[in-house]
Parts: sequence; structure tokens; C-alpha cells
Amino acid sequence: MDDTPTLTGPTLAPASGGRAQQLVILLHGVGSDGDDLIGLAPYFQKVLPDALFVSPHAPFPFDMAPQGHQWFSLQERTPETRLAGVQTAAPILDAFIDAQLAETGLNDGNLALVGFSQGTMMALHVGLRRASPMAGILGYSGMLVGHELLADAIRSRPPVMLAHGEADDVVPVAALPDAVAGLEAAGVSVRHHTSPGLGHGLDDDGIRLGMEFLAEVFGIDLETMAREQSPV
Repeated sequence: MDDTPTLTGPTLAPASGGRAQQLVILLHGVGSDGDDLIGLAPYFQKVLPDALFVSPHAPFPFDMAPQGHQWFSLQERTPETRLAGVQTAAPILDAFIDAQLAETGLNDGNLALVGFSQGTMMALHVGLRRASPMAGILGYSGMLVGHELLADAIRSRPPVMLAHGEADDVVPVAALPDAVAGLEAAGVSVRHHTSPGLGHGLDDDGIRLGMEFLAEVFGIDLETMAREQSPV
């Protein structure tokens, strides 16, 4: 009997009203939930009107507060416990991705993962280990967990975009160049952005760059879209 937890969470249907042509899965940070990160979807929807956005709640209750969810515990913040945590949660996220793709009739090439903080750790860990490359991985305020294992574990190399606040006091900004170096060493194409003065969060620049990245990896021509949407 399969006892893998089944994830649930809010969704945002394609703005076009048609069948989903892309799937974007949003992965929240520790102590939060899918209801929080789905708030990003309306921004990305502006450049991906045919995309379905899904924002699952992480599988485990947050163990440091009476509410919220977590992909893994942060009571012990060591590289070893983080690696064990992502490895435990990875099959749960993988199964959710498979189910969502099957339900929509899409494949990995039509999929992007967007993560924040712990969600970024999950997106990078799972996304690079899937047999078929997804369209892209967008990560905010996170890190690459177990980078020393990536060269042997990597199975696909989707493009990656990472953004981080220079004043982040939760996941230090030093995690960004470490992640970039680890990804590039494994042959992954990665671009990155730091926001001066930004703490553990998102800002307009990061969201705008994320919109542009998602449009690019899904082959959306933003100039053509703008012309089509402008009044004659």
C-alpha cells in the first residue's frame, strides 16, 4: 500500500479560459502554506495566460508553531539534516508533479517549478533529478542542498533563475553564489539576481525578472503579446 502523503492546495486556472498549456507549481517556504504563495500567480499569469498554477501545502505540519506547513524540519539547521529533509520530502513532491501532469495531459517540458526559501531547496533537488527536463526552475531566497552529490545525481538540466535579497537574515545571500557555482559545475544554465536592501522576501525586480524568465522558458514572445494586447 502506498502511504505517500497526497498534497493539496489552491489553484489558479488559465486566464485565457482554455485548457492549460503550461503547468506552474509554486512551492512555499517553511511555516507558510500554499495559500500564501498562490499570491504570486496573478503576476506570472500576465505573461502566461494559458498556464495552470498550483500551490500545494507542504506535507508536514510546521513543528515550531501551531500553524503552517513544512517540507522538512528546521529544528536542527545542519547540512546533514537539510539533505535528509529534502531527500525525505522529494518522493512526495515527485508524486504530486506526476499526478498533476497526468491530470492536465502535459509533460515535463510544459512544467516550471517556482520556489521560495525551503520551496526553492525542494524545487532544485527534485527538478534536477527528474528523467525529463522541465521548462525551468525559478527560485527565491533559497539554497542548493547537497551540492556535492549533484554531479552524480543529476538527470536533467533545465534552465534555472535564482533571486535573493542582500539583507536576507534567514537564508544568507552567500547561499546564492554557492548555488550558482554548484549548478554550473553540474552543467546547469543558471542566471541570478540580488536585490540590495531586501530581506527574506520578494520585491518588484525579482518578480519582474521571474515573469521574464518564465515567459522565455515557455517560448512566449512578450513583445508580440504586448502588441496583440494593445488597443488598435
